[in-house]
Amino acid sequence: MTSINSVKILPVNERPREKLKRQGIESLSNEELITILIGSGNKYTSVRELSLKILSLIDEISDLSNLNYETLSQIKGLGPSKISIILAAIELSKRVKKREIIDIKITSSEKIFEYFKTIFTSEKQECFYAIYLDASKKIIKIKLLFKGTLDHSLVHPREIFKEAYLISASSIICVHNHPSGNINPSREDKMLTNNLVRIGLMHGIPIVDHVIIGINSYYSFFEKGDI
Repeated sequence: MTSINSVKILPVNERPREKLKRQGIESLSNEELITILIGSGNKYTSVRELSLKILSLIDEISDLSNLNYETLSQIKGLGPSKISIILAAIELSKRVKKREIIDIKITSSEKIFEYFKTIFTSEKQECFYAIYLDASKKIIKIKLLFKGTLDHSLVHPREIFKEAYLISASSIICVHNHPSGNINPSREDKMLTNNLVRIGLMHGIPIVDHVIIGINSYYSFFEKGDI
């Protein structure tokens, strides 16, 4: 006997999997995509209700990346299996997004901003990334090196350049966010950049830019003539 909480009680043309086959994955709503992931509800809560409860935890769909096991486990009806599936899907999407930019040639600071603004959308702490480039300015690797408080990150040059040597990078672009949205570099940002530029010249691995990402804009030390 079919449970009243099963997706199967819906008309065939309204079931997410059938809709996917008929109209394509892009036609599905966020609720329907989550419904497919978690598969079923329980005798108390339908799968659609569970999907809506998950969506109620966030303001925007991009905020899904901030959900963790503890938060999802507070939803009655989401057991370890369903939570694991959701978190695995979120992590896969992050890895795919990061991979998309690899082998792309960096031609402007704006391209860096367009990529990183989604990563930093809901980040409450400062995160410092290094983008390692080959001789033709193509990306070899992007690495999160430091994650600090809302006010500052402790960045150690040795970690930045150690990675550059390990992967034979020709140059480096530094990127970090200002969660406040203010893109103007602080005194510490300027000191750090000057120090990294000096060390980079000594080691033959130049720092070609340092980009500060705000909410809807960015600051490029290269574009401003500060490098």
